[in-house]
Amino acid sequence: MAPFHFSLMPFLYPYLETCLQSSRISSRSFLTIPSIRRHLHTEPISRDHTAPVSAPYSEHLNPPPEDYGRTIFADKCTLSLRAGSGGHGCISFVREKYIADGPANGGDGGSGGNIYIQAVQGETSLHKLARRGILKAERGRNGQGKSKGGQRGEDLLIEVPVGTVVREVARYDPVVEESEKAQLATNSLQPIEGDTRGSWRRDKWIMYPSSLPSEYATAEFPPLPRPRRSNLALTQPASPISLDLSVPMEKPILLAAGAVGGLGNPHFATKSITRPKFATRGEAGMRLEFELELKLLADVGFVGLPNAGKSTLLRALSKSRARVGDWAFTTLQPNIGTVVLDNNYGRPRLQSVDITGERRTRFSIADIPGLLPNAHLDRGLGLGFLRHIERARVLAFVVDLSGEDPVLTLQELWKELNEFEKLKDREMNNDTEHRIVNWRAFGSALPPASANDGAIQTGHEDIMINAGSRALAPLQMPPTSTKPWFVVGTKADLPSSQENFAKIKTYLDSVSKGEIELPSKKKNGWKSQLRVIPISAIRGEGVDQITEWTVALLNR
Repeated sequence: MAPFHFSLMPFLYPYLETCLQSSRISSRSFLTIPSIRRHLHTEPISRDHTAPVSAPYSEHLNPPPEDYGRTIFADKCTLSLRAGSGGHGCISFVREKYIADGPANGGDGGSGGNIYIQAVQGETSLHKLARRGILKAERGRNGQGKSKGGQRGEDLLIEVPVGTVVREVARYDPVVEESEKAQLATNSLQPIEGDTRGSWRRDKWIMYPSSLPSEYATAEFPPLPRPRRSNLALTQPASPISLDLSVPMEKPILLAAGAVGGLGNPHFATKSITRPKFATRGEAGMRLEFELELKLLADVGFVGLPNAGKSTLLRALSKSRARVGDWAFTTLQPNIGTVVLDNNYGRPRLQSVDITGERRTRFSIADIPGLLPNAHLDRGLGLGFLRHIERARVLAFVVDLSGEDPVLTLQELWKELNEFEKLKDREMNNDTEHRIVNWRAFGSALPPASANDGAIQTGHEDIMINAGSRALAPLQMPPTSTKPWFVVGTKADLPSSQENFAKIKTYLDSVSKGEIELPSKKKNGWKSQLRVIPISAIRGEGVDQITEWTVALLNR
């Protein structure tokens, strides 16, 4: 071992130093193994299989600061879809013995991949799609010799959560554009630029690889075939596409059919041209731009002020690892939890049936960030989280019973929801107003008749300009006041919460009987089966009542 202590050895041979250190560590661990084994043999083996005594606060409900999971959530995104382009046709000839100049036998190109969409259970967010942005189906393969057609491109399936609304924003169809060019060419007296009859177009034709540059100008090309479309395009929804995927789907819906492949050189063989040395390229794929938005965020949405105990309640009801803390704005984005009713082990907790008539095995809960006074004026976390509230089927107002007057807190929460609905109605009215600008190049104002026609008149430079924006109108949601709702009183284990519980219970009983106006200030608001459920989320006490009451409201 003496050579290892030489001063130049670590510098010249550093691997010897590391080997020496690893051997020392392994020898130490080997020496400690017998002591560990003696310690394990001396410990008594317990035969008692009873569950350990739980701590007053469960570690799941009151975790350390580092034990939480970040929920990546997105309820709105824009997607750019590219259907697969068609493969190019092949230029090939028969090459066999005793056949000097064989006929053309090039295959056609394969069709491009299609784009489908399907609403599936289990997905709760659009963040996977929002992260990608651009989705492309596979391009079709080129044709081959011996009349072998190209392989089809692989289809693209987009899976979205149930309750997603798909709306088309923009569309570019190359087949429609080529058809319009061909129509203009036939109606025009003079040939226009890009005319395909008897001319070479790089974006449409393919020449034989051994062709000389002079042949591009001297070759006689036949008329370009008409733009073709796949037969599957007949099953596409009408443009502009607008889909409401509110139920799980067994089969996907076709959004964009792949383009057809190019034609091989046998299609252009004639008496004068028996061996054509050209083929056509595949059609370009359709390009679409969609806006996806979740109409239904969750079955139940927690609404409350900051630090009301919503995240702790979500942990108590589900296995969510939402961040909890004794400060305001612990939750900065919605957290989604799932309450399992039937885990396929024994008898289910509760019997429930969903809208489609199938047995409900679970329901989702959304922990929405806390609201501040005047949140409809974009204060606090702003309008984005008020938008999440209207996407819940049932509202659970989480009120701190140990704090201030719970009745005033409930009324303040309903006030923010009402103001947000008024703001939405005002914005919708502004968007529906068509701002029309009438302009005339020569002369006075535009005649009234042309303003109604909305077209360019001959003889007058009358133009109507619609100043509407390209953005889509907001989704139409049911009024929040008509949704089922109830109150959850948190921190009921504290001594000061009993008085507040009695106060809000008396208030809800009076509202149910019609003695007091609804907190939503709406005549047609929900007022049946109003109830306050006292719980202690950090102790896990009383949370089962929330599950039972929620299932009863979902079954209505």
